[in-house]
Amino acid sequence: MSDRVLMAPSVLSADFTRLREAVEVAEKAGADLIHVDVMDGHFVPNLTVGPPVIQALKRVTHVPLDVHLMIDDADSTVQWYLDAGADIVTVHVEACYHVHRVVQAIHAAGRAAGVALNPGTPLSAVEAILGDVDVVLVMSVDPGFGGQRFIPASAERIRAVRDMSNRQGHHVRIAVDGGIDVATAPLVVAAGARVLVAGSAVFGAQDPGAALSEIRAAATTSVV
Repeated sequence: MSDRVLMAPSVLSADFTRLREAVEVAEKAGADLIHVDVMDGHFVPNLTVGPPVIQALKRVTHVPLDVHLMIDDADSTVQWYLDAGADIVTVHVEACYHVHRVVQAIHAAGRAAGVALNPGTPLSAVEAILGDVDVVLVMSVDPGFGGQRFIPASAERIRAVRDMSNRQGHHVRIAVDGGIDVATAPLVVAAGARVLVAGSAVFGAQDPGAALSEIRAAATTSVV
């Protein structure tokens, strides 16, 4: 596994009437992934986008689409997002009836699979599946809305997932989502995160491209 830090700006915080432009700005600034948050109003108290928007984004992006399903019963609908063009699909262990089966379906489609953990979910929930996934996404806020403040205990949770993965010999890539900015990026990278999802800190800035570059620069100083 490469130690390079990947930047995954989240279009949840972008202007939805100008998504193509937001993606172009992010890619020009060196985004490694485009992160898309899918919310259903049930698993989280918010509604966002579905397969048609992912399909549209796929036509205009030049980097992989990193699709985060914050939805109930991903077991029944994950194929929609695969068909729409998602390159990486992350599901919540709290919301899947049969998480291994979902991960197997993602891999069968030739895509990368991830599992996500809410801040209040015990880390043991992913212990049995670490060897089957490409990414573990540690939520550093309660999911559902952009612009929330980083939960400080998240850095220790990232470190614990890293250590668990290393003990098992899997060395899974760890992502983090929620409250990521120039101040928190070095903390999570030092703890072991290598994919940083940043939304409002990028698209809420006057110059999103510069903001993305600044977060990457801050993060890179903590790679060990």
